[in-house]
Amino acid sequence: MRLVGETAFAAFGLSGAPGTDAFWASVRGPVSVPAEGGGWTTLFLWRGSPATLEFESWSGPVPLRRFEETDCWYARVPLPARLRVTYRFLARDAGHADPFNPAGAGGDRSVAATPDAPAQPHWPDLGPDAVLPLPRTRLRWAGGRLGGRRTVRVHPVGGGGPVVLLLDGDDWLYLHPAVTAFDAAHAAGEMPPVTLVFLPARDREAEFAARPELWEAVRDELLPLVAGSGVPADPDRLVVAGQSLGGLSALYAALEFPELVTRVACQSGSFWWAPGAERAADPLGGPLGGALAERLRGGADLAGLRIAFDVGEHERRMLPHCELVETLAERAGAVVRVSRSASDHDRAGWRQALLRDVAWALAAPSAPGR
Repeated sequence: MRLVGETAFAAFGLSGAPGTDAFWASVRGPVSVPAEGGGWTTLFLWRGSPATLEFESWSGPVPLRRFEETDCWYARVPLPARLRVTYRFLARDAGHADPFNPAGAGGDRSVAATPDAPAQPHWPDLGPDAVLPLPRTRLRWAGGRLGGRRTVRVHPVGGGGPVVLLLDGDDWLYLHPAVTAFDAAHAAGEMPPVTLVFLPARDREAEFAARPELWEAVRDELLPLVAGSGVPADPDRLVVAGQSLGGLSALYAALEFPELVTRVACQSGSFWWAPGAERAADPLGGPLGGALAERLRGGADLAGLRIAFDVGEHERRMLPHCELVETLAERAGAVVRVSRSASDHDRAGWRQALLRDVAWALAAPSAPGR
């Protein structure tokens, strides 16, 4: 349908002639209206040059259309019920956050949610120019089994307590404000005192594959650094939180290092993974559950493991892999919690599960021997 005149975007609550200052003053980020047959039609607007709308997941790039001869570029995108998604605009060979959306994810991304997506209390809306709070304690982790150097930040929530190891730690520092969210959850009585350890990845595919080097280094090098940092921390009560390949690595650690990892918060674990699968034309097309399902079938004893699984409800191809691993982990004796987030494969959709599942993982002690 061709849009014309001042009422072109009236269905989305906007008035005035598109491209005028009055019109732009009324724009407040993406706007969704009910679509025929269910779901939503969401309007994305960009001012100025030609641009393309790019999603972190959910769909491929969407070219924006120009409204007549104005500086108004737009896309009306069909979205399903219950979706939270990260997006950005590509213009002039660079990525840009949505200047009309107060919900950001770093300097060049924004977060959109359909009106029926569950709220995410404790995660503040922070625009692209916001400066996220960083923990004061920085640990220099150099050499050792993993080689190279990396900076690990440590933050005590509520005075500190059990260690919560956040894999892909830089994402939780610079894209999504985990420090603020965990502090707020604790203040609301929804999170016990914990000590957050933000572990950055140097090579995700190498470090998070089902290999022992990362977890030997965490056990023998990183946790002693945390214990000696001066920040109150209890490394003996450790929660590992990981997403995607990080989720795969977290469950692998619980299988192979049971004396170290007894509590896991896993969002959208890459359970399709098997040696060489990442180089296949269709990485998700292999055996369900990949290498970890095979390991679980081999007689793993997970008694004492407490693991929360979450996956985006729109991750259609990931769901069968995750469902099988969830079932096998419970059969092996783990205490399992299963949930689905209103997202595709997108950290913006998983982040409320991160808070809830870390708190759940710490709600009961692990069994002796794990």
